[in-house]
Amino acid sequence: MTDATRPTTDITLLGRSYVIACPPDEQEKLERAARYLDRAMSGIHAQNNLLGTERIAIMAALNIAHELLETLDTQRAGEQSLDALSARLEQALADTPRR
Repeated sequence: MTDATRPTTDITLLGRSYVIACPPDEQEKLERAARYLDRAMSGIHAQNNLLGTERIAIMAALNIAHELLETLDTQRAGEQSLDALSARLEQALADTPRR
């Protein structure tokens, strides 16, 4: 597939449009991600409108990466808690006398 025939999607970040190569079945996810990034960038821009777009994008990316890592840590902690509970349940069932 040449670049000219590759499916694309238009997104907007801080009022600037970008054309991104994207399979049609991923378009909705890309647009959702772009809206999330645009909100993050707009929030940073609102706090300091003297920052350049590149710096705003980097700061937004770092904030989003931090959110992701926090979420992954929380998920792992939840999984460990469930594993511990499951082990306790299995042990309790194993220790229960059978009739």
